[in-house]
Amino acid sequence: MRYLPLTPDDRSAMLGVIGASSIDDLFADVPAEARLNGPIEGLPMQASELAVERHMGALSRRNRAAGDGPFFLGAGAYRHHVPASVDHLIQRGEFLTAYTPYQPEIAQGTLQMLFEFQSQVARLLGTDVANASMYDGSTACWEAIVMARRVTRRNKALLSTGLHPHYRSVARTMAKYTGDVLVDGDPELAAGTDWAALVAAIDKETSCVVVQYPDILGRIDDMSALAAACQAAGALLIAVVTEPVALGLIKSPGEMGADIVVGEGQSLGVGLQFGGPYVGLFACKAKYVRQMPGRLCGETVDANGKRGFVLTLSTREQHIRREKATSNICTNSGLCALAFSIHMTLLGEAGLRGLAAINHGRAKTAAAELAKIPGVAVLNESFFNEFTLLLPTAARPVIHRLAEQDILGGVSLGRLYPGNAGLENGLVVAVTETVTEADIAAFATALKEVLA
Repeated sequence: MRYLPLTPDDRSAMLGVIGASSIDDLFADVPAEARLNGPIEGLPMQASELAVERHMGALSRRNRAAGDGPFFLGAGAYRHHVPASVDHLIQRGEFLTAYTPYQPEIAQGTLQMLFEFQSQVARLLGTDVANASMYDGSTACWEAIVMARRVTRRNKALLSTGLHPHYRSVARTMAKYTGDVLVDGDPELAAGTDWAALVAAIDKETSCVVVQYPDILGRIDDMSALAAACQAAGALLIAVVTEPVALGLIKSPGEMGADIVVGEGQSLGVGLQFGGPYVGLFACKAKYVRQMPGRLCGETVDANGKRGFVLTLSTREQHIRREKATSNICTNSGLCALAFSIHMTLLGEAGLRGLAAINHGRAKTAAAELAKIPGVAVLNESFFNEFTLLLPTAARPVIHRLAEQDILGGVSLGRLYPGNAGLENGLVVAVTETVTEADIAAFATALKEVLA
C-alpha cells in the first residue's frame, strides 16, 4: 500500500469541516513537553523510495535470525518448526484476503475454519467451549480477569507470582481504568509455585485466581486443590498457558478444574515474527459462555437442511447494546488462528504427543548437560521444555557474552524483573525440537567458558 499525501487544499478543506485552524490544533491535548519542537535528530527531511528501501534493508541485516545458530529463548514465545504447508495454505486468496465474516452466506470457509479452531482449542485446553481467538495471550488474560468480575460481581484478582511479568503488566495497566484490585508479586528462585499461598489468600472479595501452567520459571504443579478452593469460595480459577505444545504431555487445566483457560497459541503454526502478530486462546466452562468475550462460531443447518456455520455470539459493543457488551475486542486473529488450526490438523493427536515428547526429551538432555557446569544449578523439580538455571553471577552480562559467540542462551530474569536483585542470577532456558545435540553442546561449552 503506497502512501498518497494530501494536497494543502485537501488539508485546509478537512480542517475547515472540523473547525480547526491548523493541524497543530489537533494536538492541543498533548502536553507541550511530549511534543516535538522540530525535526527528529538524525532523520532526514526526505529521501527517495529507493534510498529508504536500501536503508531499511541495511537495518534488517543487522538482526540475527533465530535459525542462525543455537537458540534457547522462550519465556512466552517459542521457536518451533512450522511445516511449509501451513504458510502455503494461509496465503491462498480466499483466506489471506478474507475479512470479518459478517455475512455467513459468503463466508462459510472462514466460519468453518474458526469452528474447527474452537473445537481444537477446547479439546487441547480441556474446556467445554472456546472462542474464535483473541489478539494474544496477555490481552486474553486480562479479558479473563474482567470476565471473572462480571461472573462473581467481585473485583479482587490474585495473580500468581509465576505469571509472566508482561501479562501482569498488561493487567496492571488496564486495571487503572476499571477499578479491579490486583494482588501480585515476583517469584522466588528457591521456592516452588505459590499456589498453596494463593489458597490461603482467597477471601470473599476474590473474583479470581490467575496461575500460569507451566509458569514463567517452567515449573509445573497440580492445580486441582487450588481449583477446589476457588470453587468453595465462589471465585474462578484462571489458568494461563503460554506453551500449548506442553499439553501434548501434561494434564490440561480444564481437566484439573480451571474455570477459564487462556493463553498464547504462537507455538503452533505461527513463527516468532519479532513478537507478533500472535493468536490469543480463550476457553471456559459452558455455563460461562455468555460472559465470554470475543466471537463464537457455531454449526447449524440452513433452510434446506444442509450443514452451515454462523457467528453465534459476538459480544462486542459494536454489535449489541453497549451496556450489554462483555468486551470491546474488535476482531479475532483470523489468519494466525488458521495457521494454528492447520498445524494442529497436520499433527493430529498422536503427532502433538510425539512433538511434546521430543521437546521434553531434549530439554532433559540440555538441563543435565548445563547442570554439570561448576556453579550452575537447575532449579526445577519438574518441567516440560523450559527450565530455570541459577548462575553464580548475574545472568544478563552472561547472555550478552554468549550472544557475541552467536548463541542465544535464554532469557535472563534480570531483564524480566529489573530491580529485583534476588532474581538477577536466574536464566530461563527453552529447548524445542529445533534444538540439536550440537546446539546443546555448543551452549554448554560457551557457558562454561563465560563463567570460568
